[in-house]
Amino acid sequence: MIEEIALRVEPRIAADMNTLIAQAAIKSRIDRKRIKGAKIVKRSIDARQRKVMVNITLRIYIDEMPSNTSLGIKPTYHDVDDAQQVIVVGAGPAGLFAALRLIELGLKPVVLERGKDVDERRKDMAKIARENIVNPDSNYCFGEGGAGAYSDGKLYTRSKKRGSVDKILSVFHCHGASEEILVDAHPHIGTDKLPDVIKAMRMTIIRHGGEVHFNTRVTDLNIDGDTVTGVTTADGTEYAGPVILATGHSARDIYMMLKVRNVDMEAKG
Repeated sequence: MIEEIALRVEPRIAADMNTLIAQAAIKSRIDRKRIKGAKIVKRSIDARQRKVMVNITLRIYIDEMPSNTSLGIKPTYHDVDDAQQVIVVGAGPAGLFAALRLIELGLKPVVLERGKDVDERRKDMAKIARENIVNPDSNYCFGEGGAGAYSDGKLYTRSKKRGSVDKILSVFHCHGASEEILVDAHPHIGTDKLPDVIKAMRMTIIRHGGEVHFNTRVTDLNIDGDTVTGVTTADGTEYAGPVILATGHSARDIYMMLKVRNVDMEAKG
């Protein structure tokens, strides 16, 4: 039997699983010996009062051993090498997650990123700090991972937008982020780990038949009547297919291009 118990404890107790299990046994009025294992499934720190407390949801396994299955949702990715392709402009969070979702739906993502991959991008940001040299296509705003790749990897949001936040966190976990992000109220990957997670996401896209192109700046939409048929890049290469723009708020040239092309745009509320 599996049961979830809500506990509010001091930090020293929260740090000791055996003590947590003992607290759960008391609260649920179950013999401690019957609890064969436990997992923390939710955790938040309440520091509003002078005495800091930790709120924990503990999943206890009564008269049975804990399963080895991980927390979270494991996505299923298909082989899309020969599927219809969709152009994804931008390899930030929106672009990478759009590409992974397309693979789930059986479509082939072709990701076009104006900047460089996370490793090469790091060198360009070092030049900004040390030599005041800015590469306009590879900097803190542009490049694989987007503007958040080197900003500590915090994942907390107050947004109530539609969609499964748990699934997003699970995708990060499946690509190397700690299981702690599935538990903590304010999840955090960390800049030291996030580049490897991003690279793993890229390799998933490629392994399942998608494409990722760096140093590939989109300069125009290809439009036939009222239908977008693809994009053109700075070197004149054309990519055909439906288009997802995941360019971020700093790609002002894209917004100017959309204005020139009379594409309807609406400011974020």
